[in-house]
Amino acid sequence: MQEYVIIVAGGSGSRMKSDRPKQFIPVNGLPVLMHTLKAFRNYSDKLKIILVLPEAHFTYWNQLCTEFLFTESYSLIAGGETRFHSVKNGLDSIMDNEDAIVAVHDGVRPVISKEIILESFQKAAQFGTAVVSVALKDSIRIVENSEKNSAMDRSVFRLIQTPQTFRIDWMKKAFNNPYQSLFTDCASVLEFEGYPIHLTEGSYENIKITTPEDLRWAEIYLNN
Repeated sequence: MQEYVIIVAGGSGSRMKSDRPKQFIPVNGLPVLMHTLKAFRNYSDKLKIILVLPEAHFTYWNQLCTEFLFTESYSLIAGGETRFHSVKNGLDSIMDNEDAIVAVHDGVRPVISKEIILESFQKAAQFGTAVVSVALKDSIRIVENSEKNSAMDRSVFRLIQTPQTFRIDWMKKAFNNPYQSLFTDCASVLEFEGYPIHLTEGSYENIKITTPEDLRWAEIYLNN
C-alpha cells in the first residue's frame, strides 16, 4: 500500500513579526520547512512527499535549498486560494491509486515523531481516517457575550493536530465537494462527506509554529 504525505506550507510571517513566511525562518540551522520534510523522509525512504507552496515562493524556496544543500526528494506543487484548494492541488497530483493512504501535514509542524507518523498510516489503513489530537491541559470556558461565560468539561474536547491521514478514495471523493467556510481542516472535509473521523494520540511537542514563542519551543524540542 503506497503512502503519501502532502505537506502544506502557505503561511505568512505576520504573527511572527517577520519579513518572511514562517516556514522559511531558520531554527537549529535549517529553515522550519526543511526540518518537517526531513522528519517524514526519516520515517521512510519509500514515502512519496508532495510539498505544496504558493507559486510565488518557488524561487525563494529553491534558493534556500541551494543555500542549505537540501537534497531530499519530493514533488513541488503550486498551492491554491485556501488550504482546502492547496490540499486538493496536492491530491490531484497523485495518479489514481485506490489502495494508497495519504497524510496531510502542516509545513510548520517540524517536531513530528516517526512513531506518530507510523501510527497515523496504520490507523488510516485500518479505519479509513486517522486524525492526530491531544487532550486539553487547561480549564476552558465558553464566552457567550461580554457579560456571560461558563465553565465547560474539558474532557470532552480534543486539540486537533496534523498529520491527518486518510484512504485516498475517501479523500478524493470528499475533496470533489465545492469549498465551504466550515472546511477548517481535512477532517472537516471528510466528515462533511459522511466519513467517520478516528482520532489518534498526538504529542504536545508537535507544535504548530505561529508566534516567536513557538520558535523557541521548537528549538528546544529539535535539540532533544
